[in-house]
Amino acid sequence: MIDPISLSPSSPLPPVLTVVSRMQRERDMIDQKKNYFICKRVFDLVFAGLFILFVLSWLLPILCFLLWIDNRGTVFFFQRRVGMGGKTFTCYKLRTIQSNGSISQLGLFLRKTNLDEFPQFFNVFKGDMSLVGPRPHTHSDCAKFSELLPGYKKRNLVKPGLTGLAQVKGFHGPAHTLYRIRMRFHWDTMYLQKAGMLPDCLILLQTVYQRFAALAFCMLGISQSSLSGEPTIPFV
Repeated sequence: MIDPISLSPSSPLPPVLTVVSRMQRERDMIDQKKNYFICKRVFDLVFAGLFILFVLSWLLPILCFLLWIDNRGTVFFFQRRVGMGGKTFTCYKLRTIQSNGSISQLGLFLRKTNLDEFPQFFNVFKGDMSLVGPRPHTHSDCAKFSELLPGYKKRNLVKPGLTGLAQVKGFHGPAHTLYRIRMRFHWDTMYLQKAGMLPDCLILLQTVYQRFAALAFCMLGISQSSLSGEPTIPFV
């Protein structure tokens, strides 16, 4: 039982109540940005629709054909991920792991360039995801990270994104260490606090730059570690 004296104005809140209080403030802050989220949804629909029509309409069949030749199996990978409000949705990806559990050169190329995530534009068009936001986790990862970092689930206050602030800051892919988990959470929290159309556009521009750079580096056979010195667009 919580001691009532400990809740006096001169005393700090217990850790659990502090986390709840912060999450409530951030939820209220999100609720005050209704116009932004309406504009964001319209932008998602238009951008994703045009990308599906003019890019995926020809690129996706080519990638699927190459994957089928490479593996002679299914080319799509469907996984249940955590969406806005903790709801479950089916996330679409191209399958990069072969039936024997190994990753081919083609699969490695798709992963390094993030081309395997292009089917998620359909998730954006459907409304499961947004172009910009915290990357979606599996339920097991979300539960595990929440045990490590109180308040971690506040990432779910907004729709998960194709890309996010954590990704353009260099924290993309699996989070295998506590440091990477903490830093991804730090940048995701920063995004929640600063969310707006201008930051979204800056993140998208940085993502496009990074993905084209990754594609060029892969084609030249240069390690992506060379991208660590790339210029970054400041987050405002």
